[in-house]
Amino acid sequence: MSRYCFLLQVRPERITEYRARHREVWPEMLRALRDTGWRNYSLFLRPDGLLVGYVESDDLTVAQAAMAGTEVNARWQREMAPFFTALEGRPPDEGFLLLEEVFHLEDQLA
Repeated sequence: MSRYCFLLQVRPERITEYRARHREVWPEMLRALRDTGWRNYSLFLRPDGLLVGYVESDDLTVAQAAMAGTEVNARWQREMAPFFTALEGRPPDEGFLLLEEVFHLEDQLA
């Protein structure tokens, strides 16, 4: 299992609604994420809209491709796209700015 961290930018004027949407993610979207290999998935939001995501997966590219093949993901991405800046026409789940992991405590202790 690999760990992935990514950034996106939520439009500051949409933060309240973005938070509300994530309190009530559609059950079929949650199941699709689980079934396509997304594990330990969390989102963290700064007051200025900087969104930091963390997910574990055997292969994020494969997990993203599997999600892209689901109808529920297409609907979710269409609805969520207006919340973000700098996507350049891509759906939010293709606009991740992946960060390089430079330290992990358990790896160091091993």
